[in-house]
Amino acid sequence: MTVSNDADYIGLQRIGRIVADTLAAMGKALEPGITTAELDGLGRSMLDKLDARSAPELAYGFPGATCISVNEEIAHGIPGPRRIERGDLVNIDVSAECGGFYADTGASFAVPPFSKSIARLCRDGRRAMAAGVEQARANGPIAAIGKAVGRFAHRNGYSLVRNLESHGVGRSLHEEPGGIATWPNPKDRRMIHDGLVFTVEPFLSLGAECAESGDDAWTLYSYPSAPTVQYEHTVIATRNGPTIVTLPSGA
Repeated sequence: MTVSNDADYIGLQRIGRIVADTLAAMGKALEPGITTAELDGLGRSMLDKLDARSAPELAYGFPGATCISVNEEIAHGIPGPRRIERGDLVNIDVSAECGGFYADTGASFAVPPFSKSIARLCRDGRRAMAAGVEQARANGPIAAIGKAVGRFAHRNGYSLVRNLESHGVGRSLHEEPGGIATWPNPKDRRMIHDGLVFTVEPFLSLGAECAESGDDAWTLYSYPSAPTVQYEHTVIATRNGPTIVTLPSGA
């Protein structure tokens, strides 16, 4: 999607705030003993209250309102009876539609107690995403996003999952431009135009290099198996730099 008027901007800001507030509430509720189904139920309730619809459910028939991935699962985890335990690393991905506009956000949460290396991984996952977001500028190269994330990961001793990509969003959950690498990809010659809407969502890891399928049609696992985090924002690229639409109320 390309933002072309104030109505587009207002619509994206609205749905961006909805998914961000939902993610924040789910993160706050995360504690040992809660099931991923119960956590998903909280997310669904918030989306319903704010007149929003789950995007993965709407677009793909995903069996849940949100994606919740625990430990070895790194993306598209199906909410269910699994109970959160002390020390778990949990990724929550919230995407939704409201008024014809879509936004997508996500974050990883470490449930205490956790090691210093996991605390550092979560901190640096946010920093890796920020490095990519900073490159979301009109008239800049799309490849600058992955280059910046890759530079950060290499400098700090991390690996990057290289088969899960960022994507265009706005009028649907996944749209052009597709295949936005969050790792160095010098073959990508595409440019970012003013008003382009897309996600920035690197997967930073302590050793994993790709995601592989499991026993169901959705859940993806780290390979080689290693702690992995993902942080995601939806952004609008402008001549003055990135506008992040997935910020919670009051941020």
